[in-house]
Amino acid sequence: MQKGILILSILFGLHLGFAQNSEVLADNYFKRGEFKKALIIYEELNKEKPYSYNYIFKLVKTHQQLEQYDEAEHILVQRLEKRRNPTIVIELGYNYQLKDSLDLANKYYEEAISYINENPNYIYSVAKKFEDHSLLDQAIRVYNKGKELTPDKDFSIQLARIYGDQGDVEKMFSNYIEYVAYRPNYLNNIKRAVSDFISENSDNENNIFLRRLLLKKLQQEPNPYWYEMLSWLYVQEKAYSKSFIQEKALYKRNPVSLDRIIELAVTAHNDNDDDTAKDIFNYIIETTQDASTALTAHQYILEIDTNNATSTKELDAIDEKYNMLFDEFGKSELTIPLQLAYGKFLAFYKKDTQSATAFLRQSMKLNISEFQEAEVKLLLADILVLQEKFNEALIFYSQIQMNLKNSTISQEARFKVAKTSYYKGDFDWAESQLKILKASTSQLIANDALDLKLLISDNKFEDSTQTALKYYAKADLLAFQNRTNEAISLLDKILKEHSTESIVDQALFQQAKLFEKKKQYEKAEVNYQRIISDYSEDILADDAYYYLAELYNTQLAKPEEAKQLYEKIIFEHEDSIYFIESRKKFRMLRGDSIN
Repeated sequence: MQKGILILSILFGLHLGFAQNSEVLADNYFKRGEFKKALIIYEELNKEKPYSYNYIFKLVKTHQQLEQYDEAEHILVQRLEKRRNPTIVIELGYNYQLKDSLDLANKYYEEAISYINENPNYIYSVAKKFEDHSLLDQAIRVYNKGKELTPDKDFSIQLARIYGDQGDVEKMFSNYIEYVAYRPNYLNNIKRAVSDFISENSDNENNIFLRRLLLKKLQQEPNPYWYEMLSWLYVQEKAYSKSFIQEKALYKRNPVSLDRIIELAVTAHNDNDDDTAKDIFNYIIETTQDASTALTAHQYILEIDTNNATSTKELDAIDEKYNMLFDEFGKSELTIPLQLAYGKFLAFYKKDTQSATAFLRQSMKLNISEFQEAEVKLLLADILVLQEKFNEALIFYSQIQMNLKNSTISQEARFKVAKTSYYKGDFDWAESQLKILKASTSQLIANDALDLKLLISDNKFEDSTQTALKYYAKADLLAFQNRTNEAISLLDKILKEHSTESIVDQALFQQAKLFEKKKQYEKAEVNYQRIISDYSEDILADDAYYYLAELYNTQLAKPEEAKQLYEKIIFEHEDSIYFIESRKKFRMLRGDSIN
């Protein structure tokens, strides 16, 4: 008995496997447009399982592709004689539509919709079948009827998607908002769906409509998710101060975590809205009870003030604030990030490398973790490079590599070993280190390593004395030391004395970035234009297009010129790392309603 059951099971399994393989084969024929071959297999499968809707629909679709509408009609009518299923009714109507019998088609569509009144369980299958044939108006009718017949269910997400396909953005937004009210935990999904239809421009028609919808919802029912979504919209528009108002309201309703407000402050800071960032960080300091959070906010404010300082008096005031914070919070494991920031401030802004080094050596004596010690050593080594004490710097970098093997900070230290060797003019050793780092787990380090390796390998053989490359490395060091004018002058020397060598485009690009740092935008423009005109086939062409476009867009008020350059990247440099940003900014400058 058991043996017989086993044999039957095996035979059934083989038959099932054969059917599945046949269907896959037929599907592949259909996708390749070999409809006659697909039809033969679907007919066999339909004979084996005549009640399978799956095979009926595939068989009908294949007949329709072959324009055999009468054969498709025959199959559907036969099936409806056994049972009038509304999805088969729709399929028959669509078959008549393909035959240009629109009156008959609409008759069957109406019949299918009428089934919903008798059995609301058909709502999804009927609407989906209409959607499959791009009969979107009929699908909308079904979902709206579903709202009336089954008020406990929600069809707004389906309606939003259809209205989006039709380009009816207002109704799409309304339904997405309705769905948020129904399922607040889907808020992030709705943000992603909506983001394709708004832009950075707050005057964009779509932005205005969404903003009005959200403000109306807030007046009607001030639920947290409306504050959150309105805050998100303001961030997309880079209106960080308006977003801050919503985040404060949200926090007051539920004062559990400041994480969202901290994230907003960092976003504003990264986008150069320093005034708003400072306002938010000051609010965090006033509100938080957590010392670590307060210290982070203080540190950001000091860094913003440092970057904007223009006089010795302002730098002295910042120095005093650092020391006031150390008096308040002490010097311990908790304040290591602040100590690192202060060490960097002393060395790179006050130019007091001696005090910076002494301060950081004291930090190393504290009871801190191995990783914190490595961070202090890394900064100490950077300051030694600043002082051109290369051999001492290399000792610290090497210690980090030895003590924390395979960590990200160890890989960063290895990169700095290579860069220090490059500054010294030891290009072979630098290149050997950079080859290892190309496989770094940190993408940023790997990219930086590859860029520097290409710079060295492309230019070290052109001149046996490597004079131009040595000048370039020295200019790079001067830029690191904040000796910007000297770096620009040395790059000028390369451009004049080595004008026929391959390093020229690199020198032009590096100099342009230094001109931008000094706000000498017209000079930067000239350099980028020269790279585009003289080196359009070289590796820096797309960089020059993008940086010049950004210059026109953000500093020189030449949006039309910027648009042309973004377009150049889109159509001629599809593999560029700037492709996605260029497309986004091009569409925004063109005034597209969909971002």
